[in-house]
Amino acid sequence: MHTSNLDVQALNNPAPRFSIAENVARKTMSTREIAELTGKAHFHVKRDVLSLLKELGEDASNYGCIYLDPLNREQTEYLLDREHTDCLLTGYSAAMRMTVIRRWHELEAQVAQSQPLSTIEILQIAMESEKARLMLTAQVEQQATKIHSLENLFKEGMTHTQFCKGLNGVNVMQVGNYLESRSWLYNESKSGTRHRVGSYARDKYMTEHQVEVTPHGKDPFISYTPILLKKGAARLYDLYLAGELPMKKTWDGLFTHDKAMRGAA
Repeated sequence: MHTSNLDVQALNNPAPRFSIAENVARKTMSTREIAELTGKAHFHVKRDVLSLLKELGEDASNYGCIYLDPLNREQTEYLLDREHTDCLLTGYSAAMRMTVIRRWHELEAQVAQSQPLSTIEILQIAMESEKARLMLTAQVEQQATKIHSLENLFKEGMTHTQFCKGLNGVNVMQVGNYLESRSWLYNESKSGTRHRVGSYARDKYMTEHQVEVTPHGKDPFISYTPILLKKGAARLYDLYLAGELPMKKTWDGLFTHDKAMRGAA
């Protein structure tokens, strides 16, 4: 049997094939499966994993894998072995831990009954792992472009409306209503034109500027202007790239992120 240089490298280097091979044998658990088992949002689980790996001083790219979401977009998930899964679950509730532990027992029972992988299967898995690594590297580069784009878009003291004007295709007139639906904002007036920052987002994603207004012949009052914090801008930008912000009917299908990447090409 002829083996290429890539095949030999894959056999000699167990690291790239570890997570994929063991996932095939069901010895790893994906963050998507953990999210499904615990009822947590996948992006929350990924956030927890990245925080965990950072504390452990480990490279997240060693655990990363690309999958296609329902819109056929490349997304990242992480494949964790039993040890890292147990470590992650220490911060979760007892009910969540028990659900995942029971699933692990099922997976380990399946592995006990499975047949060892053949050399050809290991080579195929190694090739898939290398492909996933290259895709993850490309995604990291895209993430760097995204961060650069965000830094150019956000300025201290911006309102959510001002920030969203820099996002290609966003229906700026509907963003306030959208943020109300996510409990970032609420309407103080019956007319629905005076937004205040909700307790959920206060000092996390947004803050408020207060100004005393003295109309001619009327009593003075305090006017509140919701202001976007940097973390709030980053969260809005993530929602934008995920296609969740209200968009114009005339949107050309390109995100600001896409335009920035094309300009750099």
